[in-house]
Amino acid sequence: MYGFICPVCGEVLNGTGSAYRCVNGHSFDAAKEGYVNLLLGSRAGSLTGDSAEMARCRRDFLSKGYYDALAEELCDIAERYGVGNRTLDICCGEGHYSSYFKKNRQNGEVLGFDLSREMVKRAAKQNKDVFYAVANMTSIPVADGSTDCAFHLFAPFYESEFSRVLSDNGILISVVSGERHLFELKELLYEKPYLNEVKEPSGGKMYLVEEYELNRRVSIDGNEDITALFRMTPYGSHTPENGLRRLTETEKLDITLSFHFFIYRK
Repeated sequence: MYGFICPVCGEVLNGTGSAYRCVNGHSFDAAKEGYVNLLLGSRAGSLTGDSAEMARCRRDFLSKGYYDALAEELCDIAERYGVGNRTLDICCGEGHYSSYFKKNRQNGEVLGFDLSREMVKRAAKQNKDVFYAVANMTSIPVADGSTDCAFHLFAPFYESEFSRVLSDNGILISVVSGERHLFELKELLYEKPYLNEVKEPSGGKMYLVEEYELNRRVSIDGNEDITALFRMTPYGSHTPENGLRRLTETEKLDITLSFHFFIYRK
């Protein structure tokens, strides 16, 4: 069975009621929402990763279906490549994509993890058929060669671990922002909006089998949704005051979604 492993010794973790234990006696309590915290030491997850506010904004925005073209494409890729039934959502956030994937490929086992306990807590509430953990991508708590399909969206790239967990015929789907992703939001916020740099993240441990871009236009109605999108992005820390004012005054925004896909094998 596909599942998480002990971050101390690497043995399989088995659930026993409210805790998960390995054969060597290491034990990790399960939260009431159903996830398990596998961070070691002082990094308990509450003070690391994204905040509760960002988790709420992601949930509120993504639940409206604005990014469903991306979720659908992940399922289509897995079908096209004929990968097996063990899927890992790396840096899963609030669980939108892993939950969507599980609902559309019901015969598979899906795991998701994130550094933020707030994100994982919301993910675990969203879909009880996906097993979630608080963990760090620098030490992914799944066994070597155990994962048939992993996806990694808008997050740092840690190639040695990604390669380690993939099965011999497995694929990694890495998605970064296309050049014009959310460009209209940038036009609203900045006097001189910039294009995103699209750069292949791999350093050579895996080989690229396909690369392409998926573009969509969506209309976002209501300032609440526009603000939720803004709070999902890293723009908040360097947006000028006049840009924030324009944001609060905007009730409708037609926007470009641009997803750049890199598909890898070992």
